[in-house]
Amino acid sequence: MRKDEWIKSLTKLYGEQEAALTADKMEKRFRKFEGTQPKAGWLNEKDSILITYGDTLVKEGEPGFATLHGFLKKYVGDAISTVHILPMFPYTSDDGFSVVDYKKINPGLGDWEDVNRLAEDYHLMFDAVINHISKSSDWFQKYLCCEEPYKDYFITCDPETDYSTVTRPRALPLLTKFDTAEGEKYVWTTFSDDQIDLNCKCPDVLIEILDVLLTYAQNGARLIRLDAVGFLWKELGTSCMHLPNTHEVIKLARKVLEDYIPGTLLITETNVPHKDNISYFGNGKDEAQLVYQFPLPPLTMFSLLTGDASHLTGWAQKLDTPAPGTTYFNFLSSHDGVGVRPVEGILNKAEQQFLVDSALRNGGEVSYKDNGDGTKSPYELNINYQDALASPEDSDEIRIKRFLAAETILLSMQGLPGIYIHSLLGSRNDYYGKSTSGILRRINREKLKIEELEKALEGGSNRKIIFEELLRRLKIRACHPAFAPDGPQRILSLDKRVFALERESLSGEEKITIYINVSGETVKIKNSFAWGLDILSGEKAGAETELKPYECKWLV
Repeated sequence: MRKDEWIKSLTKLYGEQEAALTADKMEKRFRKFEGTQPKAGWLNEKDSILITYGDTLVKEGEPGFATLHGFLKKYVGDAISTVHILPMFPYTSDDGFSVVDYKKINPGLGDWEDVNRLAEDYHLMFDAVINHISKSSDWFQKYLCCEEPYKDYFITCDPETDYSTVTRPRALPLLTKFDTAEGEKYVWTTFSDDQIDLNCKCPDVLIEILDVLLTYAQNGARLIRLDAVGFLWKELGTSCMHLPNTHEVIKLARKVLEDYIPGTLLITETNVPHKDNISYFGNGKDEAQLVYQFPLPPLTMFSLLTGDASHLTGWAQKLDTPAPGTTYFNFLSSHDGVGVRPVEGILNKAEQQFLVDSALRNGGEVSYKDNGDGTKSPYELNINYQDALASPEDSDEIRIKRFLAAETILLSMQGLPGIYIHSLLGSRNDYYGKSTSGILRRINREKLKIEELEKALEGGSNRKIIFEELLRRLKIRACHPAFAPDGPQRILSLDKRVFALERESLSGEEKITIYINVSGETVKIKNSFAWGLDILSGEKAGAETELKPYECKWLV
């Protein structure tokens, strides 16, 4: 334990006197975690993540975790190493992101024993929704009763104060009025009136958060995703985004996890422009080990819709190589939409609008953020990623080829790949879920009856085509050390219709040249080598490679 290191962070947050008191409280509170087994070592080419809700797969009369676990063992096996379980706790709204109790499992999913059983076969990533908690939580109910210490757990606000500088992810009121034992009070609610922001300026709240993180690590989490962490610390007169004290909280969390359960990895979720996003690496040794690669989904979408990979290539060429022990978390689709903000400064306004128009044309929706000056701008595109890449008039063959090309970009780039379960299963827009709930994000959160899914995967469906091919590519990838998350990467500029790069193993013994045709045209590329083997097709490659529309090659 490095108590002196805790105090350094706590002093920056609360001052010297409070820091010493808080460190003593932490030491006593966290003794229960002593002796917990360390986690696995650093990531390698065999690591990949499946992103899913615990109840995406449904079987009547069976807890969600049991259904998910059975499906993974039967159909997926070791093609995936890690399962990211989206919030699995009792909740009241936002499909799990309004948590009632951080340490209980939603009864419909099972219990901690089910989680631990899943952890025997797969590494796990848990969500830590630490910016806010449900208004139905015990903590907030005690705040309403004005009980100690909960009176300070939330941010009581003056509605007459100017909050115009505060960054808003949604076009909803920032403050929400509640009746308390001491009369009406306004509290800070960044995301909705059911999601009450926690007050990290209260040391007791920070101890609660750290206790939650340690509990998750003790119960099987190899990775912990810090949801919406950029909003964590509030200071009036600022944007309340990415403030220095937010970074200090993450530094402290990493210190505490390393002291008690080493090997636990933190991943920050900040759907913002790239420069702000990568700031959560800190100095490469003191903050998150992984950050989400948010520009990748919209840039890949733009490339395949236009048949031009120039922006994707240009952006990727400027990516900084992460420090040893850190890497990017690459993804294309998730339970959320495709963020628009991450491509600010990469795509111009007209190109951003092209993405918006394409999503609407292809059956999706658009969520907007409040700019604080009375205007709104696109925040994310709500659409299934397969539908995002193909117009309604496109054939199944073209749509599937485009989609597989996109997923192969994901699998090829430096970093840890994360595949959303609806991408792995070849799902499409869920119009029924969106329309009946009124929640735009439900378009990509369909719940699937396991019997119907198994029938589709065992027949000749498009689901089966996509599922089997993605698993095949994942298995091939896992056999090649050039795909290690921190293996060197060099982006090539060969033809605007082709996204091309080289990956190399850390030992330098293996190099893979990757070509992905993002266009509907046949493209010929002159190779820099005399011959090679395409490990995707098993075919030999000579001095020239021909790429059919949307074809992908991994040349060793």
